[in-house]
Amino acid sequence: LPVVVLWYYYLTHRRKERTLFFLSLGLFSLGYMYYVFLQEVVPRGHVGLSQVVALTCGLILMLAALSRAKKDPGYLPIPASNEKSSCQGLPNKSVRGSSNGLRGIAASGAASGRTVNGEAKGASRMSAEESGGVKKDWCTKCQLVRPARAGHCRLCGRCVRRLDHHCVWINSCVGEQNHQAFILALSFFMLTSVYGITLTLHTICKGRTPFVALFYCPGAYSDYSSALSFTCVWYCAIVTAGMGYILLIQLLNISYNVTEREARLALRDNTGRRLLGGLVIDTGQYNRGFLCNWSHFLSLGSSPPQRSAEDIV
Repeated sequence: LPVVVLWYYYLTHRRKERTLFFLSLGLFSLGYMYYVFLQEVVPRGHVGLSQVVALTCGLILMLAALSRAKKDPGYLPIPASNEKSSCQGLPNKSVRGSSNGLRGIAASGAASGRTVNGEAKGASRMSAEESGGVKKDWCTKCQLVRPARAGHCRLCGRCVRRLDHHCVWINSCVGEQNHQAFILALSFFMLTSVYGITLTLHTICKGRTPFVALFYCPGAYSDYSSALSFTCVWYCAIVTAGMGYILLIQLLNISYNVTEREARLALRDNTGRRLLGGLVIDTGQYNRGFLCNWSHFLSLGSSPPQRSAEDIV
């Protein structure tokens, strides 16, 4: 089995450093645990039909949200001409200096840059000023001017609007267009997994609370069915704890209107402020208060992004 897993890992990562391995592992684990629940837990007679339906509905909603999260995260349009000299077509008021000077600045920025949260080393930190005063950056990989809060993902090879991070579990970036679906997928997974764990522990360890039964369940390995179910419960509990931590960080970042990428860059440049014991990094740049921050997040993806002349170039 380890040889097969390593071979599959190599097979799914040899091209463009994709993370299909983690997505397929998660889906297979989810499907297998659901199969064990139906085959080993339900036949014991302690789980009602309504509870099975509720668990199945939660699983379906989670998969629907996951499917939406895997769609376009907000990729910036690829320039029609991918030549390095395409920067000469940029408006003069957006990017200052000649094309040769721009290439020199981009080269120096690429030499001194570091990969942060999947962002390519070649993405220059040079800023450009629009007529409205909005800061933009020139990406030497995609050969385009990206709007504020956008970033280049090294794994996807594209620039994404309001890039948060590249999630290996969905094999996609989390950006402006799919951040809400990503939070929904995490929330449905947490609710469904906790509910399934509770039902299984009530069936295997009768008369004990789920928390106590998780650590002390006499006779859990007395037969094959109980041993398999209890092992799946522990595996699901570990995964749920990890996903719960990710969801907590995401909710805190949303409350302070900061993305994971911005937090990592702020830590690198020592421009952020650690809050809540370091769980969240407040950059102070986009934080407008709890209610305003959540209102801004809920409005993401409500309308298609406006493409400026710089984006098209």
